[in-house]
Amino acid sequence: MPLPFTGSAAVADGLLTRGQLRWNYTAIHPDVYIRNGAERTLDVRTRAAALWVPDGIIAGRAAAALHGTSWVAPTTPIELIGRARRRQAGVIVRAERIHPDEFEPLGDLAVTTPARTALDVARHLPRGEAVAHLDALAAATGFEAAAALALADRYPGARGIQRARTVLPLTDAGAQSPRETWLRLLLIEAGYPRPVTQIPVSDGYATAFVDLGWDEPKIGLEYEGAHHQSDRGQHVRDISRYDMLEALGWLIIRVVKEHSRAYILHRVEDAFTRRRMPLPKSA
Repeated sequence: MPLPFTGSAAVADGLLTRGQLRWNYTAIHPDVYIRNGAERTLDVRTRAAALWVPDGIIAGRAAAALHGTSWVAPTTPIELIGRARRRQAGVIVRAERIHPDEFEPLGDLAVTTPARTALDVARHLPRGEAVAHLDALAAATGFEAAAALALADRYPGARGIQRARTVLPLTDAGAQSPRETWLRLLLIEAGYPRPVTQIPVSDGYATAFVDLGWDEPKIGLEYEGAHHQSDRGQHVRDISRYDMLEALGWLIIRVVKEHSRAYILHRVEDAFTRRRMPLPKSA
């Protein structure tokens, strides 16, 4: 019995004895068991929570993961829409309204649709974290912010709806990592025009994609994660890309984790000044 299961049902069906259940399995929730030592992956934890709240609907970040979203941590709290008699660590159960067209079966689980998942993420998470998950959800499912905003009109007085209305329009499926999302929001908050993501640039022989930036002044930003330094092949490709972009007149600002907000914005301001572009008032 490798998956989470209901202990009382397994004993009643003769699949296990009470002794086998006691010695060989661990209760992850009341009457919900996994094998001793089994890895508590996000999928295992999601299925265990669904057994503990049998009429619950998987929502939020766990639902996003089931829809194929990247960057959802294994330790992320499992969110459900339903009712629970008591709290359990690592599980958030919300007794909220939900329409039948806002959830769907995924295998043997009831899961919120991408649009409802997006609405809940935008409602319940801090702005930066929410947008990072929304970007990844849009990349995985193709959901559009307008669909989630339409659902928000069904629940005008619900908690976090006003926040969702400001957060959802920031969604951009072109972000390829949470740090790229963070970088984009930094620029928007500083008052710069909303940058475009994954800008295609071609020299007639090859095409490169700039992480984000503005194609009219040819100013781009590239967020370089650790693999850009540790992966020799990636490093070589980066050199070729940057040579091509520079030859085509692009100003590329390379950003790494250690760069401060102030340093990044100073470099962007300098690039706009070099291009003789007007700076935002907050810059």
